[in-house]
Amino acid sequence: MGYTEDEIFLGALPLYHSAPMHAFAMPLLLTGAEILLMESPVPAICLERIARDHVTSMFCPPTVWISLLRHPDFATRDLSSLKKAYYGAAIMPVPVLQELRARLPGILPFNCYGQSEIAPLATILQPHEHDARPASVGRPVLNVETRVVDLNMQDMPPGSHGEIIHRSPHLMRGYWDKPIETAQAFAGGWFHSGDVGYFDAEGYLYIVDRIKDVINTGGVQVASREVEDALFTHPAIAEVAVIAIPDPKWIAHASQCLAPYKRPKQIFFTDALPKNTAGKLLKRQLRLEYAGTASAVLGIGP
Repeated sequence: MGYTEDEIFLGALPLYHSAPMHAFAMPLLLTGAEILLMESPVPAICLERIARDHVTSMFCPPTVWISLLRHPDFATRDLSSLKKAYYGAAIMPVPVLQELRARLPGILPFNCYGQSEIAPLATILQPHEHDARPASVGRPVLNVETRVVDLNMQDMPPGSHGEIIHRSPHLMRGYWDKPIETAQAFAGGWFHSGDVGYFDAEGYLYIVDRIKDVINTGGVQVASREVEDALFTHPAIAEVAVIAIPDPKWIAHASQCLAPYKRPKQIFFTDALPKNTAGKLLKRQLRLEYAGTASAVLGIGP
């Protein structure tokens, strides 16, 4: 992760989450770096602290990086001290990553992929690897073995989609008082992440979607992440979450970069998307909220 003792890290996420504590705060503390703690990642306060305290590095999920980019203070604050942008906890839309790099020239981006069960780091995409593979989450870190497999746990060839599974001494031992869920998660002696992904020919991992977020439209499987990336290219969109609700309508902007069966059929505009305290989008909450709206008329906002 490139930690150094002269680093000034802005810790804006709650430490009871695995990534802020175990991938950032503790290793940085042991390195001798300075850590500035905040209660929550309020965009205006984050930008103020970066400028005032000469913050050199920060970890945020994509939703928080988006909120910083969209805040008016981003263009007026002196953010030149920020040298490293760590991101993870959810899939980073490539258009957002490109915007972040364009607006902070010289920033070193680190894509940190994993989940709480692996405590929490599995792979990293280093800064020098971003130009060639901006959509990749990199390669497994020390002490982590990662595979992409089919339903019979056979390895998938490069470029072919399957479930991502891991082995590591820093994996969890099991879910508390949930023996059935634990057995399912460790079927075959490997931890099943619940993520769909693939390796390229050079061994770099790509996340396609969460298995539960893959959309079945007319019998064809569509990754919600691909649709979200397409919609993110529209200048009027700050955040977007794609979930499965059937409707006969089509969206014109998405038709420019998505095959017909991948285009969203309905769009709802809202002031904010639901997130947990770590800033991760809660698509399951959206699915519950909009489950009864299949026959609603397509909404187009200002």
